[in-house]
Amino acid sequence: MTEVETGTGTAKPRHAARISGVRGFARWPVEGSPKEEGKALRARVPRRAHAELVLDIDRPDAVTAVEESNRGRLPELTPIRVGRMAATPFAFLRGSAGLMAHDLARTPMTGIRAHICGDAHAANFGLYGDARGGLVIDLNDFDETVHGPWEWDLKRLAASLVLAGREAGADEDRCRQAAHDAVGAYRRTMRLLARLPVLDAWNAIADEELVSHTDAHDLLGTLERVSEKARANTSGRFAAKATEPVEGGGRRFVDAPPVLRRIPDAEAESVAAALEEYLTTLPEDRLPLLARYAVHDVAFRVVGTGSVGTRSYVVLLLDHRGEPLVLQVKEARPSALLPHLATSGHPVPEVEHEGRRVVQGQKRMQVVSDILLGWTTVDGRPYQVRQFRNRKGSVDPAALAADQIDDYARMTGALLARAHSHSADPRLISGYCGKNEELDEAAAAFAVAYADRTEADHAALVAAVRSGRIAGEMGV
Repeated sequence: MTEVETGTGTAKPRHAARISGVRGFARWPVEGSPKEEGKALRARVPRRAHAELVLDIDRPDAVTAVEESNRGRLPELTPIRVGRMAATPFAFLRGSAGLMAHDLARTPMTGIRAHICGDAHAANFGLYGDARGGLVIDLNDFDETVHGPWEWDLKRLAASLVLAGREAGADEDRCRQAAHDAVGAYRRTMRLLARLPVLDAWNAIADEELVSHTDAHDLLGTLERVSEKARANTSGRFAAKATEPVEGGGRRFVDAPPVLRRIPDAEAESVAAALEEYLTTLPEDRLPLLARYAVHDVAFRVVGTGSVGTRSYVVLLLDHRGEPLVLQVKEARPSALLPHLATSGHPVPEVEHEGRRVVQGQKRMQVVSDILLGWTTVDGRPYQVRQFRNRKGSVDPAALAADQIDDYARMTGALLARAHSHSADPRLISGYCGKNEELDEAAAAFAVAYADRTEADHAALVAAVRSGRIAGEMGV
């Protein structure tokens, strides 16, 4: 930048005033220190305060919370959802993001906001394919994503690790240590990102560095096995099992109730027609790719624990050689966290389209996202659209060996920090978290207490299913 003479004889950058007013850019010169601002927050919200779990009298009981979360879902599928949640305490936590948000809204918060997953439990991390055929490991579920308190994601991850560890048969010390290690990895990774040049931090934690960075070497064998399975988990393999050839060419889905079922022609046509709107949400360079496929069939497919009962379709596309690409068109409901943001004192964002919210949240948190992510509207309802079986693979944290749970915890804690750093300045969060283990110990204490609470909630749901108060189909 050149310097110019001013009326006072002081030299300054020619474009300084213009840059300071450009939307999205920080003002220059930068005033203050994000790290010091983060440190200052400790006086108002001591890090040890994050051990607190105070359940208020307005907290809904577990069964009421599940019934409320079932509103708006397809009633014939809610017994499957209830049955899956009743399987284990960890499964209950996976399906009760709204209930935990109610509880988290009453815990200490710094006021630092990030784009959060909203459902960052230990099973919502996994492998998926990038555009060049490689595998990436990251957060992979964003149905509840919002702009909110970073602590909510971290505490949900920590509590889920305690429950997953208990289910895996780890002793209580190991379960608590896993929660402690997840928070410690989050804190150390945020500190690392705060020290890096901005562009390096933005793209940090490459796959080949992740295991070493988090000292998760005991997980190598497990990750290699999951990666091998993920590479085979493709649209082609799914279509080979889930479809059959039709007379005159092409293929169609085969009924496999209750998970996969054919739908009336009018419903299938509505979903197929909605793909036109979907195309408008994609970057233009993706359009020639999809133009080389034709839609052949649409079916309804039941999805995972938290989403059971929402409307979800798979769309079969075939190219000129008959090779398949399967898209998932999944209903996007309002985030379960939204009602609790106002309680916590955080702004409640206006949402134009729930599918857009999910897709944009995913792109803001992942280093690499599905190249076909988009959204659409079917019969007045918002949906997200993505590739189905895009070489996806996941580690089941509840099936890990006891000596692997803390390795997995460190890896997921690091990934969560990187995801948050895309929307919250890592210097600010790192300044608050600090160098010592005060936050790690407090969040681990919270995690154990919340795991105990979740076990009691799960027991209440199981009792309600057995008594007939709420319908639940186990083992589906």
